[in-house]
Amino acid sequence: MPIGVICNALAIVIGGLIGAGSGDRLSAEFKETLNLIFGVSSMAIGITSIVLMQNMPAVILSIILGTIIGMATHLGKHIEHAGLRLEKGISRLTGGKSEGADSALLVTTIVLFCSSGTGIYGSIVSGMSGDHSILIAKSILDLFTAMIFACSLGVVVSAIALPQFVIFMILFSLARLIFPLTTDSMIADFKACGGIIMLATGFRIAKIRAYPIADMIPAMLLVWPVSALWTNYIVPLLAH
Repeated sequence: MPIGVICNALAIVIGGLIGAGSGDRLSAEFKETLNLIFGVSSMAIGITSIVLMQNMPAVILSIILGTIIGMATHLGKHIEHAGLRLEKGISRLTGGKSEGADSALLVTTIVLFCSSGTGIYGSIVSGMSGDHSILIAKSILDLFTAMIFACSLGVVVSAIALPQFVIFMILFSLARLIFPLTTDSMIADFKACGGIIMLATGFRIAKIRAYPIADMIPAMLLVWPVSALWTNYIVPLLAH
């Protein structure tokens, strides 16, 4: 049962509706303070995953190579362009705004909810092990994030829950197929890799440092084979 995926989608719907009803009544200081709290919370989630790491060199290598692949293929820009197309479709359906600063903000919101490292990582972990805690924690953050964005964008924010639900359900379903092929060490390293990306996400949300989160996503695919190769071949060589 994809409890975490469902909770996350509902959180965006509810947060978007509350924010649309609140309008501009939330002060800029209040919004900025909440963003800092969101960032620290994301960092905390990331740290709890990083400590599970089994093969540090494999995880670090995956992060570096994955980011290089993401930057070389302009993955971040492709995701942003996909978000722009999705924004236009959502705006047509809901009558939301799609020009100027609002358009840029909505694209950012779509990318944040639909392709965040935390969401992708949480969906896969949920599908593999039935541990929904990451997505539930993300749901709490997304509830307030959607509320804040909806103050400016309106009810269109709630509509983002639909594409997010579809994407996360696909990842959830695929994870259940992948799980039998994995080992405990591979899973631990995958969680650590996702934790590093969540830590970087926290820095970005808090506006401390704008790490290329979308370009780092390929690392979560690379860490599986890199961890397996490290455990099966490199570690035995180092033991001699």
